[in-house]
Amino acid sequence: MRVWPGQPYPLGATWDGRGVNFALFSEHASAVELCLFDSESSLRESQRITLPECTGQVWHGYCPDVMPGQLYGYRVSGPQDPARGYRFNPNKVLLDPYANLIGRDVRWDDTLFGFRSGTGDDLTFDGRDSAAHAPLACVIERAFSWGDDEAPLTPWHDTIIYEMHVKGFTRLHPGVPEKFRGTYAGLASPAAIRHLHDLGVTAVELLPVHYHVSNQFLTNRGLADYWGYSTLGYFAPDPRYAAHGPRWAVHEFKSMVRALHAEGLEVILDVVYNHTGEGDHFGPTLSMRGIDNPAYYRLANNANRYVDFTGCGNSLNVRNPWVLQLIMDSLRYWVLEMHVDGFRFDLASALARELFEVDRLGAFFDVIHQDPVLSRVKLIAEPWDIGPGGYQVGNFPVLWTEWNGKYRDCVRRFWKGDGGTLGELASRLTGSSDLYQSDGRRPTASLNFITCHDGFTLQDLVSYNHKHNEANGESNRDGTDQNDSWNCGVEGPTSDPAVSELRARQKRNLIATLLLSQGVPMLSAGDELGHTHKGNNNTYCHDSTLTWLHWDLTPEQKDFLDFIRKVIRLRRDQPIFRRRKFFLGRSIHGTGVKDLYWLKPNGREMTDSDWSAQFTHCLGMGLDGTQIEEMDERGEHIVSDSFLILLNGYHEPVQFELGAPAENLTWELVFDTALSSSEPTALGHVSHYPLHGLSLVLLRAIQKS
Repeated sequence: MRVWPGQPYPLGATWDGRGVNFALFSEHASAVELCLFDSESSLRESQRITLPECTGQVWHGYCPDVMPGQLYGYRVSGPQDPARGYRFNPNKVLLDPYANLIGRDVRWDDTLFGFRSGTGDDLTFDGRDSAAHAPLACVIERAFSWGDDEAPLTPWHDTIIYEMHVKGFTRLHPGVPEKFRGTYAGLASPAAIRHLHDLGVTAVELLPVHYHVSNQFLTNRGLADYWGYSTLGYFAPDPRYAAHGPRWAVHEFKSMVRALHAEGLEVILDVVYNHTGEGDHFGPTLSMRGIDNPAYYRLANNANRYVDFTGCGNSLNVRNPWVLQLIMDSLRYWVLEMHVDGFRFDLASALARELFEVDRLGAFFDVIHQDPVLSRVKLIAEPWDIGPGGYQVGNFPVLWTEWNGKYRDCVRRFWKGDGGTLGELASRLTGSSDLYQSDGRRPTASLNFITCHDGFTLQDLVSYNHKHNEANGESNRDGTDQNDSWNCGVEGPTSDPAVSELRARQKRNLIATLLLSQGVPMLSAGDELGHTHKGNNNTYCHDSTLTWLHWDLTPEQKDFLDFIRKVIRLRRDQPIFRRRKFFLGRSIHGTGVKDLYWLKPNGREMTDSDWSAQFTHCLGMGLDGTQIEEMDERGEHIVSDSFLILLNGYHEPVQFELGAPAENLTWELVFDTALSSSEPTALGHVSHYPLHGLSLVLLRAIQKS
């Protein structure tokens, strides 16, 4: 096997049509060996080639006899001194952090650990060879016919996000060909796209599709890391979702993106750059730990331990320029090569920690903001981690939209009947200006959600007071206890029609609140179908019918699906629900007409003392569509219909006074969550509306001709 000096850039394995250049960063290594494997079943490498050059801490070599499809890994030599953070072990075959395709998944075995596993001592060197069990990378040919693929470029204010799992979405879908169910090809199928299109969402946010490992303790219990937050390959689509086998993962992912783009749907990836699947000091040596442990990971003062801001055993060392480059190279790869439209950053606060405290002006943000590619895609932060000061909702810089956990908590508390929520609710409904306006951001900085993959589904939110995670095998200790849920009187499934009706109404209340709020709404896949996890609020380890979506809907579930579709259409048709700027809440240009006003049940406007009342649970929110001081893309003044939203958080009915109506004004009932009919109904020249207990009503103002 011939080997030439090659080049230190680009990192990874690069096929140029004549051979493959291999380049691997390691600051503290003394030697790097490239290991070539003949097949997935190989117990040992067929070739072991010492990379001949090291330039600027990058080890590299060019192999003119290597072709796409070649399986490979690395052996890296260097100091073996865990007490100082060095965990080099040339007996372990390591995955290339820049691998574009995974040719062989990890096969759990004790030889994958750099120390004698099971001894409770991570300092004891293990000399057994891991070649038969290590994950392997595969050299790829990147050519792909994108045709006329174009990014939809949906503006933030028009965006509606659908958070979903690639496998779980179509695994049981009867309209998807059986061989494609649960795969990238399944998501690209006409039946899957039809559901998304009919629902009215504009973007899918995919739970992690970077290659990840299921930890050994889960595998031993017959479980799996279903969510995918144990990333090991930041450039490789997970091969488990490839319908035609692992070698097709890149091609099928690109084909999926192309198909979704053709229907106007953006693709956003949930990415996990805060930690890897190698875990804590007792974890396996699969990739970065053996390539250069102190460079890739944040080490504690006791260097054989890790700083852990994530709860997953380790934290990537974003302070190291090579690690920062790894992240940026990965992000650009997924935009330029895979054509994705944005990213949701898991535990983003961990990426902002320059030293220890969260730094919103850290190098991570600086590099992204000046990047001509990344600064133009959708950037979403999960604005917290588990470290001190990690809860940073409202504190991310411009260009960023944030998962607004305060929105979720406030809306849940209001509809379950907690006191003292009204003042905050008003802010959350109008885009959370208290969090985002001071630094020049707009309502779209707030990504609003009621549920997500982590926690109760919408059905479970109205069916359980407590988590039921026994199936996870951790004695119900895992998952949060702070769910802000209400079971409507019965824990779990019920045959009581009154309880079932109340749950259905509460779901309509929650979804209507979400879709009528300013900001960017996000739906969690399956909520529109009435999907349940049976009270489990931490289903990360269940790759089963518990988490896969079920498509055989009852009449009640079909009605709820139709209701969501209707409210989404309303949102997309009426600019008043997706404003680009915050409301002013005062008269516009001396007209005496406010763009936003708040009413008490007696028809009078709210006062300061009313907002601070502890147990006030009924509110009217008036939106004047003629007072939108905004221009559309063509510079034309935006005009919308005017609406009145009535929210009754009391269990009892309330007679809501609408005030003396103008002579030229009548009201139309758009929907009432307490009524089975969802068709618009003319109310005429009325001065009050009878609110049912626990209901949300939307009225449209109609001008007489």
